[in-house]
Amino acid sequence: MALDLDRVREIAERVAVSSGLEVVDVELRGSGNARMLRVFLDRPGAASGDPLAGVTHGDCANFSREFGTILDVEDSMPGSYTLEVSSPGLDRKLTKAADFTRFTGSRMKLMTRQPVNNNRYFEGRLESFREGLLTLDLSAASKKSKKKMGAAADQGQKIGIEFANVEKANLVPEI
Repeated sequence: MALDLDRVREIAERVAVSSGLEVVDVELRGSGNARMLRVFLDRPGAASGDPLAGVTHGDCANFSREFGTILDVEDSMPGSYTLEVSSPGLDRKLTKAADFTRFTGSRMKLMTRQPVNNNRYFEGRLESFREGLLTLDLSAASKKSKKKMGAAADQGQKIGIEFANVEKANLVPEI
């Protein structure tokens, strides 16, 4: 039986929802006997600022037991693999439109597929996300990032980036 990662994600989401969790990402690394299936979980509402709202070690352990059992029973992961379940971390990836809506007001780094104002790398505070357009306030960027972004960041510029042009995005932890 061939591996169907969409089917694996579907099972992960079903198990997560039953526990009040959400699947942030599912990735498969390696090949042969050295395959690692990683599942990143979060608790809806964790962005509210409540430190107790996130995923706990117990959540990950319970999810891992239930999810691993279903994968084995349904033979959705043929062959050997290592299952790793964790929270997405403070610098979590943002991949879905819902992520950008949820984390409006947060600092982030992102890379675009195509240059915007002759740049592909941006850091700033996500001011808004509407109708597929992210508005970043570049004045919130670190000094190092401002150097990479050039004049636009020095002027405290706000920039609009189409969601479809986002190649990679991560939150920037604020301590």
